[in-house]
Amino acid sequence: MAQETKEPRGLCPCPLEGVIDTISKKWALLIIHVLGNTSRVRFSELQKELDGISPKTLTDTLASLQKEGFVGREAFAEIPPRVEYFLTDDGKELWDAILPLLQWTMKREGFSAEGCSGHCRKKPGHH
Repeated sequence: MAQETKEPRGLCPCPLEGVIDTISKKWALLIIHVLGNTSRVRFSELQKELDGISPKTLTDTLASLQKEGFVGREAFAEIPPRVEYFLTDDGKELWDAILPLLQWTMKREGFSAEGCSGHCRKKPGHH
């Protein structure tokens, strides 16, 4: 018979399910990272920063992040049209919550911020 365990400090992981579903998408955390380090970014700038992402994947991932309330989108009535993306207040809180995980992962994997291009590729020998 399995021993019953209590959730540590009264925490229940169930609310994480929706957030994890959203941020576990391949490009979601990298998009949050770019937006967390800038105030507002245009679609083309995001695509340039995220080397290798297709326009469809970027559009779909941004839509998912918008639906969850992490990313905002502002369209300007200009010709040519201009659209900017930014982190909402919830997105900023999520970014702040992710930072310790990022710092831990960098330490664990032996990465340093110096020389990091932001164009992430799995390095041989890393988990």
